[in-house]
Amino acid sequence: MKTKPARDGEVALGFDPAECKDAAITFIGVLQSDWAPGEAPKNLRQSREAGGGHGRVVISAPYRDGLRGLQVGQAIWLVLWFDRARRDLIVQAPRHADGPRGTFALRSPVRPNPIAIEAVRITSLDHEAGEIGIDVTDAFDGTPVLDIKPWLDGIDIPPGPED
Repeated sequence: MKTKPARDGEVALGFDPAECKDAAITFIGVLQSDWAPGEAPKNLRQSREAGGGHGRVVISAPYRDGLRGLQVGQAIWLVLWFDRARRDLIVQAPRHADGPRGTFALRSPVRPNPIAIEAVRITSLDHEAGEIGIDVTDAFDGTPVLDIKPWLDGIDIPPGPED
């Protein structure tokens, strides 16, 4: 993979996490969107402002029964594999920050395991075809889908300091 030069203060791991084989995962489908590298918004807020990206999740045939119980209008978590993201930076120098920060303190797609989560709403659903329309995405067209989980009110919002 071609990588951009490091910015001042950035630290690379010295190895490619993609070469480590600690676990196996299976892609259950693919996300389709209007976004391509160099054209995608940086986050879901920017994507909403740009029209949402016309996201659609296409689930592979063996996994389509797993869509039972999902409904149009429901909020879900999409778990995605940002397959085109750089993986070797452990300290990054984002343009929006006042200095370098550890990867785990950022929402950047650049991370040892390029897993992304997006809280989205189902806009259409075709169980038979395995297609889920979603209200917004900032992921590139062709991004692999790892999992889908329902958003559960009261569970997916951590308690406040007084709770």
